[in-house]
Amino acid sequence: MNTLTLNTPSRLLPLLGAALLSACAAVGPDYERPATPLPAQYSAATPAADAVPAVSSTWWTLFGDATLNGLVEAARRNNTDLQAAVARVEQAEALLREADALRWPSLGLSGGASRQRTSDLSAAGNGGTFNTFQLVATTGFEIDFWGRLRRASEAARAQALASDYAREVVWQTVGGMVARSYFGLRTLDEQMALSQQTLASREESLRLQRLRLQGGAAGRLEVEQAEAEHAEAALQLRELQRQRALIHSQLALLTGQPELELAAGAVRALPVPPTPPVGLPSALLERRPDVRQAEALLAAANAQIGVARAAMYPNISLTGAFGGQSAELSDLLKSGARIWSLGLGLDLPIFDAGRRRAQVAWAQARQREALAAYQGAVQAAFRDVGDALTNLEAARAAQVEVERAAQSSEQALRLAQQRYEAGYSAYLELLDAQRSANAAALRLLDNRRAQLEATVDLFKALGGGWKTAEPAVRESPGS
Repeated sequence: MNTLTLNTPSRLLPLLGAALLSACAAVGPDYERPATPLPAQYSAATPAADAVPAVSSTWWTLFGDATLNGLVEAARRNNTDLQAAVARVEQAEALLREADALRWPSLGLSGGASRQRTSDLSAAGNGGTFNTFQLVATTGFEIDFWGRLRRASEAARAQALASDYAREVVWQTVGGMVARSYFGLRTLDEQMALSQQTLASREESLRLQRLRLQGGAAGRLEVEQAEAEHAEAALQLRELQRQRALIHSQLALLTGQPELELAAGAVRALPVPPTPPVGLPSALLERRPDVRQAEALLAAANAQIGVARAAMYPNISLTGAFGGQSAELSDLLKSGARIWSLGLGLDLPIFDAGRRRAQVAWAQARQREALAAYQGAVQAAFRDVGDALTNLEAARAAQVEVERAAQSSEQALRLAQQRYEAGYSAYLELLDAQRSANAAALRLLDNRRAQLEATVDLFKALGGGWKTAEPAVRESPGS
């Protein structure tokens, strides 16, 4: 009896191995990356590719501003949206570990002790009091003939990838918002400095006009015009201060630093990073985290079809127990107290009124939805890059005109000042020249900001930058 007890499980091991080896064909479609009908490259008119260095994934450092670098790093540490995205990644990774664990046998240990008395008046007529001690190791294992567990693990793995890419999407969004807000802040700093100079000039002009009125060299009209221009300059400065306060508050929120204080700076001190090369390959879009996230979700939906189809086939499981049972605790581990069991379970669906077929249809429809979302993400990414290239090229081209307009307006203001002081023109002509010069100077700063923001948009659209060489092909999420 003891020999049978020891050898019977070992005799079943080859059968169990054969069953496991047979569980190799997973039902459901294998993932294949769908084709995306997009042009091979962008045709934006840009400088020669061999003159453009590769762009780092830490694109914000290319602006050469230590304050910006510190703000971005603070956002990486403290931004609550990013912290929530990291927590979602950890949740997905935990679900993946749970799905992988289901593919392995479970092992448990149970024990018990009881004392009981049976009736003397029972049919057996052998009443008495006795003890029972028991210690049993149990195991259970689902034989994955149809690949249900493998497909579920594949889906969980793709979901974990999607969560990680979603975190990258949040990070790219937060980093881009920090950079754009910082450029806006620096633009407003220079515009405020310019407006303060304008206001000081208007105050001096108002003072002179009042003196001229007292001396009879000017009329009341010139004084009122000077008053109006002074008030407009004060209002302009106040509005710029309001805008700066709002952007500063936004930066404090993005970086998780309510006590943030930033001194004034100059937007023109920031360099514009290099222009992307000619014929930027559209394959770079594969690096975008939102495109990768959409593809990972597509791979997960594809694997769920296999999970649903496997549910239509028999579920086969093995169970086992091995231990000891005795009336005395000291005998529990003796060979005579040994107990064991092996079991084979079969769960065969026969009739469910079409419930499982409906689940397969749902999974297939969900996969088609994910496919449309992936294709839409790729197309949107292509459009984002095209829009960013267009805006960047327009801002660069406009730089020549706005610089020329600013220089001409300054020259016109000097000439108008000379003509007015010489008595050859009215005060109104000088006011028009001052307005034009002020507006041209503000436009020059706005265009500089537009160039920087378009560069940030291009970095984000490309998932962090571009490379002069063709990127390596990434392994698909379903492999």
